[in-house]
Amino acid sequence: MTYRISEEQAAAFGRVAVIYGGNSAERAVSLNSGTAVLKALLVAGVNAFPLDLYGAEGDLNPVQQLQQEPIDRAFLILHGRGGEDGTIQGLLEMLQISYTGSRVAASALGMDKLRSKQVFVGAGLPTPPFRVLRTENDLLCAQELGFPLMIKPAHEGSSIGMHKVNNAVDLASAWTDACGYDQCVIAEKWITGAEFTVAILNDNALPAIRLETPNDFYDYEAKYQANDTRYLFDDTLSEEKATELLRLSEQAFQALGCKGWGRVDLMQDKAGQFYLLEVNTTPGMTDHSLVPMAAKQAGLSFEQLVVEILKEAQ
Repeated sequence: MTYRISEEQAAAFGRVAVIYGGNSAERAVSLNSGTAVLKALLVAGVNAFPLDLYGAEGDLNPVQQLQQEPIDRAFLILHGRGGEDGTIQGLLEMLQISYTGSRVAASALGMDKLRSKQVFVGAGLPTPPFRVLRTENDLLCAQELGFPLMIKPAHEGSSIGMHKVNNAVDLASAWTDACGYDQCVIAEKWITGAEFTVAILNDNALPAIRLETPNDFYDYEAKYQANDTRYLFDDTLSEEKATELLRLSEQAFQALGCKGWGRVDLMQDKAGQFYLLEVNTTPGMTDHSLVPMAAKQAGLSFEQLVVEILKEAQ
């Protein structure tokens, strides 16, 4: 049975702009996410319309776009810089338009992997040891962590620019590539073990997903293109460990000041210790995406999920 909201609820939402696209390296993913969200909102009976920020040519003025038509609420599904880093959030607040998801500061923290990890450390939450690679001289410091290492740009999502490296030569090459995306690059100690992701909805954790891929890690290809990535709910975690995983995810979400919905990515080493990798404040909502999978496991259809997210818009 198709999920639909009442006419009263639709009137309360008003005219909803699904803001997607943008001009970041994740534009293609955002277009796919936004298309899925828009379709689901329309099916649910929400008066929604698309707003491709910057447009296909990337030369539109976003302020003018937001002022062209009346907007009562914005469903933000912009990924990457300009969308998840507090920029569009700040603009919407200046224009007094309610929007979904985390506020300006939390969005900026969530987009910055270095600052996120510093907050985790300050809050006493476990995260893999790391080094900041700003110059070539920092590569020697990174080797002190021991190989293998994960190299990642501090301000990119969707695993863009990320590399697993096993030696000094690969480290230099990976750092050079990551620098093409960001001036700030992180070297993180590689954690061998199970990879988990925990979706957050209305500030509460949904069922955890264990990820399995034949790739070295859950990279861009495994996330959006592969058909052999496995998403597992029938995990072998004990009840105690499963509860620990969900609580740690909620603590990470709260530590950054996030709001409404998001996703927390973690690793578990072979000794059973969990480590926080990052918090995504505007995760993907494509047919390969993890938040819709977790919501479905919790009994929510895609339409119900997007409506729940929209309800929290402020």
